[in-house]
Amino acid sequence: MKSVIVIGAGGAGLVAALSAYENGAKVTVITKEYPTRSQTSMAQGGINAVLSEEGGDSIEIHIQNTLKSASALADEQVVSFMCKEAPNAIRWLDSIGVPFSRNDKSKIAQRKLGGAYAPRACYAQDYTGLKILHTLYDRCQEAGIEILNERYLLEFITNKDNNNKSFVCGVSVLNKRSGEVEAYEAKSVIVATGGYSRVYHDYSTNSVSTTGDGIALAHRAGVRLSDMEFIQFHPTALKNSSILISESARGAGGYLLNSKGERFINELLPRDEVARAIYDEMAKGYDIFLDIRHLGTEFIENELPQEAKLAKLYENVDPSVELIPIKPAAHYTMGGIEVDKNSSTCINGLFAVGECANHRVHGANRLGGNSLLELVVFGKQAGENAAKYICDFDKKVDLSAQKKSFEDQIIKIKEFSNEINFYEKQRELGELFYKNLGIKREKSAMQALLNEVKEMKAVLPKMGVSDKTKEYNTNLIEFLEFKNILDLSELVLISAISRQESRGAHFRVDFPSADDKKFKAHTIIEERMVSYED
Repeated sequence: MKSVIVIGAGGAGLVAALSAYENGAKVTVITKEYPTRSQTSMAQGGINAVLSEEGGDSIEIHIQNTLKSASALADEQVVSFMCKEAPNAIRWLDSIGVPFSRNDKSKIAQRKLGGAYAPRACYAQDYTGLKILHTLYDRCQEAGIEILNERYLLEFITNKDNNNKSFVCGVSVLNKRSGEVEAYEAKSVIVATGGYSRVYHDYSTNSVSTTGDGIALAHRAGVRLSDMEFIQFHPTALKNSSILISESARGAGGYLLNSKGERFINELLPRDEVARAIYDEMAKGYDIFLDIRHLGTEFIENELPQEAKLAKLYENVDPSVELIPIKPAAHYTMGGIEVDKNSSTCINGLFAVGECANHRVHGANRLGGNSLLELVVFGKQAGENAAKYICDFDKKVDLSAQKKSFEDQIIKIKEFSNEINFYEKQRELGELFYKNLGIKREKSAMQALLNEVKEMKAVLPKMGVSDKTKEYNTNLIEFLEFKNILDLSELVLISAISRQESRGAHFRVDFPSADDKKFKAHTIIEERMVSYED
């Protein structure tokens, strides 16, 4: 039996794996892609931490900036813990070799991101997440941590103890290379599978693999979800591809212009406010552009090289002399698996961290620069607590029945008819989500979309896979992902319809004001039943 299994090999998963290993656990990381391809690589702007109070910044101000951005839905105690741990997180990353950019005094360089009082985002050019990810991967390799690539998660396997309390005892996965179902026993499992913004399909900044599988499957296993309606739209995605242009471009002094050449918003306001301002300009018929020409070619080449490459490659514009056409796109999901102060779920032995988890630090709108911070601070916590948990695990398990059950399910799915092309339905769903559950929302459109989702779920057996082969059957994997997307889509819509107010990233045209009396609380989903909890 394996000690600790980590599902997901992005930044959160690799930090958790290192932490569990350092606390004495034997660790295996399972990922459906490869570690260096994870979504963490797209976190370009930086990681927040108050390293000095010389410029008037302080940890208390960082806490208050986070709470303000969260629109009163963050847990102040947890936010305080994260912000106070931030300097230690940076020192740890520096110690393991993350190549942070340096200022003229050879100290870690910092820049200002939206919603921040002062420059506190530590960065490595505009490749911050990528360089953190590669460094973590190198350290995992040095530690000899086992990493199983190209395994698609099928199920969290749970059982009941003598007190009728659920505990996790393993996972089942589909080996993409062989097509075989594999079952792994585990004393503890850490979920680090990322968010669910790919429900928006082509209108998301996220990679195609960010389909919320871990969240959907955790919910099926009996885990509570919370705040699923809060989905952050990044203001600056490339117009044609939705590829992210980092907030660092605006933090460095970039302007947002409409097609009349007018600036229409303070570019460094919180993301939800900037995204809504862009939405309003687009509704007037204007195209929107990011302008960094005035920053100069040398600065762009040294500090924003990735943004320049992306603009040239995907929009065919040179940002040193041309405007970059942009639009808002779904970027980060604040909701997810409900966890406590120990990163533990309501199932014993099952922990969650990163974008798939809701630690209640982002609330209704995440502060730029806090996502990388969250995955380091809580990744270390999750790994440590998972390692402690396994010390008392003494249960015997047999996964053969679960393995056979999923082998039978795969066979059954391959027997589905192929009358409806699910790829077309997935594209259609993404467009409908962007239109009806986007930056601005109202009940009738969301209800119509919910009905559409339910209809798609009803005809899933008619959306079978055309590829019946066993090895590397990407058609099958993508069908399974779409199935999870549909489940999450329904839960997001139920949550969004239920929250009859506007707060942070959730803006209701029919309820444009916040309602603290009714909704200054978290949306909790248990078996598709919505409730609110302080």
